[in-house]
Amino acid sequence: MFFRRIGALAAAVAVVVAACGPAASTGPKECNVGVSWNNFQQPRWAATDKPNIEKAVKDGGGTYADFDANLDSLQQKTDIETLINQGADVIILLAQDENAAKSALEVAKNANVPVIAYDRLIEDTGVLYVTFNNVGVGAAEAKAILDKVPEGNYVLIKGDPGDPNASKFLPQGWDEAGLKAAVDGGKVTIIAEQFTDAWKTETAQDNMEAIIDKANADGVKIDAVLAENDSTALGVVAALQAKNYEIVPVSGQDGDPANLQNLAAGLQYVDVWKNSNELGKAAGQAALQLCEGKALSEITINVDATVAPLTGNKAAPFVTPGGNTVTSIILQPTPLLAADLQKVIDGGWITKDELCKKVTDPATAPAACQ
Repeated sequence: MFFRRIGALAAAVAVVVAACGPAASTGPKECNVGVSWNNFQQPRWAATDKPNIEKAVKDGGGTYADFDANLDSLQQKTDIETLINQGADVIILLAQDENAAKSALEVAKNANVPVIAYDRLIEDTGVLYVTFNNVGVGAAEAKAILDKVPEGNYVLIKGDPGDPNASKFLPQGWDEAGLKAAVDGGKVTIIAEQFTDAWKTETAQDNMEAIIDKANADGVKIDAVLAENDSTALGVVAALQAKNYEIVPVSGQDGDPANLQNLAAGLQYVDVWKNSNELGKAAGQAALQLCEGKALSEITINVDATVAPLTGNKAAPFVTPGGNTVTSIILQPTPLLAADLQKVIDGGWITKDELCKKVTDPATAPAACQ
C-alpha cells in the first residue's frame, strides 16, 4: 500500500497500488503503476490526464500512485525513488526538465523499472515516449495565424525553456508551417520573443505587458502573437486587455475551458485541441502492458479514431532532435477556429453553456453558441 503525501503548495495527491493486468488478460501477479508529475498545478493534469491514466490502470485490474514534484527536479527524483521503494513496477514520468530527468531515469533503470516519458521527451532510447504530435501542434498554430496575418509584426511567447516542446518541437512546427520563410522573405518581423518559466499565465502576462510597452514606445504595432500553449495565451490576452491594446490574433494549444471560451468570444484566434483524455488512456494502457513484460515495440493502444497515431495504434520509432530513436506513441491534435467549436461539444469536452459563457453579442457568436 502507498501512502498520502501533502505537497508544500497544497498539491495533495492520493496514492494507491494493487495487482493489475490488461482487461483482456489475466495479467501479471502484481503491477504497481507510479506517476511523477512535474507540476500538478497546471489545470490540465488534474482535469483530464490523471483521471484517464488512473481509469485505464484500474479498468485493467491495477491501481495507481502519484506524487507532485512542484517544479522541483530534485524532488522529482526523490518522488521516483519513493515510488520504486514502495513497489512501483512502471513509472509514468512528466519530466520537470529534460536534462535533470535523466538522473531520475537512472534511478528507475537501476531498479529495472520501465519508464513512460509522458508528454515531454527524454532523450533516452530505453523509454516509451507517449505524447501528441507537438511539431504538428506548432504547425497548426502557425498555419492558422499566418493564414490570418500573412504580413506584419509578430510576438513569440514560448513556454518553459527546460521543456523540449517549448524549445524544439513547437518552434520546429512554426517554421515548417512557414514562419521562417515569412521572416526570411520580409513579410513577417519578429519584434519580441520570450520564454515563460513554468508556462505560468502570470509570467506570460508580465512579459507581454513589457513587450507592449516597448512596442508603444518604439511606435511599432503588434499584429499577431504566437503563444505556445493555453496558459501563456491567457496571459497574452490579459496583457492586451490590461493595456487597452487591440485584440490581435493569438494562438494556443490544449483546449483549456478558459481558452475555448476566449475562442468563442473572439479573444483568441486558434486553439489546438489535444484530447488529453485519450493521451491519459494511452499511457495507462501502455503501463499495463509493460507490467506484462511486453517489449516497447510490441505496445498497442486503443484510442478514439480522431486522435489515433498516423502510424496506427501501435508503438513506432521516433527520431528525436538529439538523433536518438525512441519508441513512441504519438497522438494527433485537432486545430480549432471559432467555426470548429462544435467539435469540442460533440466530443464531450465542454458543454455549450460553459463554452459560450463569455459571448456577449449573439450576432457575432460562432455557430456552436447560436
